[in-house]
Amino acid sequence: MSTRVYDLAHSRTGDKGNTSNISVICYDEKNWDFLKEHLTEAVVMKAFAHIAQGPVKRYEIRNLKAFNFVIERALGGGVTISLAQDIHGKSLCNVMLAIELPSVGNEQKQ
Repeated sequence: MSTRVYDLAHSRTGDKGNTSNISVICYDEKNWDFLKEHLTEAVVMKAFAHIAQGPVKRYEIRNLKAFNFVIERALGGGVTISLAQDIHGKSLCNVMLAIELPSVGNEQKQ
């Protein structure tokens, strides 16, 4: 059995040129510790490999129980040239939230 990021956190997205910023905001402190260990740059790059060339950089924001993932070359060239339906990548948080991780104990879920 696995745990989805969705079970532990919520997410917001932003963009700058051809780069997507996706925040993952944990529901509680235990979730942050779990995600810090399991939601790595490599895991995120694997999940976005079908649309992004990367690299992926993870920034930790402990006091907010959050992470910011910066995914380069992820928006089809950027807003001014992309032919994608979602040129700003606002729906990409759904890809992030769907990432499956190892099972986490019920005491760590909200």
